[in-house]
Amino acid sequence: MAKLKPDRMTLDAAEALALQGLTFLASDAARLSRFLSLTGTEPTALRDWAENRSIQAAVLEHFLADESLLLVFAAEAGMPPEGVAPAHALLSESR
Repeated sequence: MAKLKPDRMTLDAAEALALQGLTFLASDAARLSRFLSLTGTEPTALRDWAENRSIQAAVLEHFLADESLLLVFAAEAGMPPEGVAPAHALLSESR
C-alpha cells in the first residue's frame, strides 16, 4: 500500500487498507474469530465485502479498539499506526 499522509487519505486507499486488515485478520483463525465475535459479524457477510462499507469500517475500528493488535497490523503492513484512524473515518462517513 502506498504511504499516504493522514490528510491525503482517499476512499480507495481506505478501502484497500480495510481489505489488507481483513486479510491480516483472516491469516490467523483466532484473530478472525475474535473479530467476528466482538463485532457480531456473520462469516457470510464477508462475501459482500466490496459493497459493505460498514464491514470495512468495522475491521479498522477493531484495530483502533485494540492497540496491541493495531501495532502488529501496522508493522506488518509497513505503515504508521496513525494511518488507520483517517481511513476508518472516511469509511464511516460513507456508509
